[in-house]
Order: sequence, then C-alpha cells, then structure tokens
Amino acid sequence: MNTRYSPLVKLKKSTMDKSERLVQQKNMDLNNALKALEDSYEYLDGISQPSSGNINDLLASRSLLSSQRGLIDNNKNWVQFARDQLEVAKEQFKKDMIEYEKYNYLEVQEIKKYQKELKVKESKDLDEVALMTFGKEYK
Repeated sequence: MNTRYSPLVKLKKSTMDKSERLVQQKNMDLNNALKALEDSYEYLDGISQPSSGNINDLLASRSLLSSQRGLIDNNKNWVQFARDQLEVAKEQFKKDMIEYEKYNYLEVQEIKKYQKELKVKESKDLDEVALMTFGKEYK
C-alpha cells in the first residue's frame, strides 16, 4: 500500500543501504591497514643485524631498519586514518538509519490510520445494511 511517505521511505532506505555499504568498505580498509602494519612488524623482526663484516653491510642493514621503521610509522598513520574514516561512516550510517526508521514509522502509522478508517466505514456500511433489512420479512 502506498502512502504519502512511501517515496521518502524508499529514498531513505536506499541512502541507508549506501551508508551501510560504505561502513563495510571502510571496515575492509581498516582490516587491510591492520594487516599491512602487522606485516611490517613481522618484516622488521626478520631483519638481522650483521655481527661481523665490513661497514657497508652495517650501513645497509641500518638503512633497511630505518626504512622499515618509516614504513611502520606510515602504516600506523594509515590505521589511524582508516579508524577515523570508519567512525565517520558509522556516524553517517546511524543518522541515515534514524531517518529511515522515522519515515518508516510515519508510514506504518499512516497505514494503521487508513485501516482504522476502513474498518469504521465498513462497520457503518454493515450497520446501514442491517437497518435496511431489519423488520423486512423474507418470503
């Protein structure tokens, strides 16, 4: 049954669905960032320091450690950014869901009101038919 709120409900539903998909996407981005950070730490643990050799090996190892720490810092920033984006998306989803529920509630109330009016009208019609047929004899 269509009410005056039906188009708004459909619009709010599609907006809410888009927001939900965005939350899922941001959640996947956060998981990817966390995985990249974990991989960076594992790679850092795998880097070994030379215990003997020439200075070039030591400098190369030190440079590798330095670049890996920079990558870890970059991944930490990425994780924080992904968390912030996820929170923003969740807040938007929450707002969209509230809007959808509000208009959906109004639509349900409109339908109940229409059904109540229909029952009253049907009751009046039945009463009228009963009054017309009351007192008539059927042969």
